[in-house]
Amino acid sequence: MEFLSKVALVTGAGSGIGKAAAVKLAAEGAKVGVLGRTRDEIDKTVDEIVRAGGEAVSLEADVSDESQMREAVDRLATTFGRIDIVVVNAGINGVWAPIDDLKPQEFDKTIAVNLRGTYLTFHTVVPHLKKQGGSVIVVSSINGNRTFNTPGATAYVATKAAQVAVVQQLALELGKHKIRVNAVCPGAIDTNINENTTVRSENDTAVPVKFPKGDIPITGGKAGESNDVADVILFLASDRSRHVTGTPVFVDGGQGLLR
Repeated sequence: MEFLSKVALVTGAGSGIGKAAAVKLAAEGAKVGVLGRTRDEIDKTVDEIVRAGGEAVSLEADVSDESQMREAVDRLATTFGRIDIVVVNAGINGVWAPIDDLKPQEFDKTIAVNLRGTYLTFHTVVPHLKKQGGSVIVVSSINGNRTFNTPGATAYVATKAAQVAVVQQLALELGKHKIRVNAVCPGAIDTNINENTTVRSENDTAVPVKFPKGDIPITGGKAGESNDVADVILFLASDRSRHVTGTPVFVDGGQGLLR
């Protein structure tokens, strides 16, 4: 029970990496704010935590909406009295298309959810974290940091690269408040995010390269699992990483090194 007396906020916690992180944090004693846009999904995550003996609250909010985020964060702090750990996970793949076909509104939507959402999460939680210190973990990606060959993913990689820059900037800014800020950069992970991806004219943007068979070396090509990322998030949330800040941790089984 490593996180007894701690309160965690996890965005995008209705499924995938966010859900896995929320469940694991609760299993280690944290009280968890389960934030997401889809009420049914976050309620299921909360139910799973409660059935296992943990404490959690559903926080329905769009991370790109300032008033919704402010209300959700304030509700969490009021319910449990503090916030110590934040997992900035909510994000979308958005539209992947050639740059001359990618519509401004499509670009803007990806920026709004992935990057504005990251900003608003920090903006609303940092006043609470400053009271006693804490740890923030941003879920970025190997895309935009190690790899740049996803066809048409310009908006997505821009947000993922920017998230790491934000992490490194804020690690310095917030260090004096005993707030650590780190990132995890997953590679291929078996989640449902691809179901929310729109791809157009893939052949026009694909890079004509054939990667080695089994291009995730540690698994022989098999995608990782949400729990693989969640375990690293738990480490970065814990005192065991007390001297780690401003660091992107690649959770990709070596995939990015081949690309």
